[in-house]
Amino acid sequence: METYKDAAMRSQLHTRREQLVQAITQTGDNQQLVRLLQDVDAALERIDNGKLGICDVCHEPIEDRRLQVEPFATICLSHLSKEQQDAFERDLELASAIQRKLLPDKQERIDGWEVHYHYEPAGLVSGDYCDLIKPESKGRDAYILFGDVSGKGVAASLLMSRLHAIFRSLIISDLSFHQLVEKANKLFCDSTLSAHFATLVSAKVSKDGDVEICNAGHCPPLLIRNGQVTSISSTGIPVGMFCDTRYELKNLNLNKGDTLLLYTDGLTETRNPSGEDYSEERLTKFVADNHHLIPSALISACLADFNTFRSGASKVDDLTIMVLRRNG
Repeated sequence: METYKDAAMRSQLHTRREQLVQAITQTGDNQQLVRLLQDVDAALERIDNGKLGICDVCHEPIEDRRLQVEPFATICLSHLSKEQQDAFERDLELASAIQRKLLPDKQERIDGWEVHYHYEPAGLVSGDYCDLIKPESKGRDAYILFGDVSGKGVAASLLMSRLHAIFRSLIISDLSFHQLVEKANKLFCDSTLSAHFATLVSAKVSKDGDVEICNAGHCPPLLIRNGQVTSISSTGIPVGMFCDTRYELKNLNLNKGDTLLLYTDGLTETRNPSGEDYSEERLTKFVADNHHLIPSALISACLADFNTFRSGASKVDDLTIMVLRRNG
């Protein structure tokens, strides 16, 4: 029986095949495109034969780490030559270094705000998206972008980099905030395969405490005010699913000491050895009990509680937490 994963992969491959055939028809007998089409056909044949993700040498499942880098790989890492293994490791380490260069500084102070985050990939690279775009001049608005690209590994990290570039290029344009999000969604949707999307919280933050926030299908941010915690629910579907999606915004005003906490599901959906999720409920209670802590201390305390809960259970997803506090 075909798995959901195989069915999704088959759909993506057929879409890619149609695009390649169209490109070859338009450009002529381009050898690079022809080779790509042959690779797609070979992957579809492996799905038909139940061999996608199975090693041709040992006939065992190929390591997840290998498939994250090359989804259509046909042999395990252990069956690569020493030179091939070394090249694979170098490529992965380079991808990790490049991705980390895209991250903002760990701690920032901007016109009345303090921002701190923790970023922890499950492997060398991550599909979590975390960015802070500071105002070009005093008194201008800052932008927070925080989300999670579908999938894992190198493929997800490439899409994260694409989303990072899209928002960075659009911020300088004269768009209203909801137009900015909708334009970014269209560009991301047009440039990815149909099964790829990203949950995303985007926010425009003013020095006066005004916050425009859009939650595109992401984990609900937590607003912490006077020890009380309120969830900010989704205002739209994830970006990249449909090219013409319209997004609604929520308007908040944060007073001195008010805090926004953003997180990816690598926090709340991690399970302990008993199979229990860390959960949004546990996180909400924890931050309410520790609302007095400064952003860096709140994140450290949250991670300590998370690791105590996990009790050594393996970490299978990327984990990112960001805290934004009004100080002005």
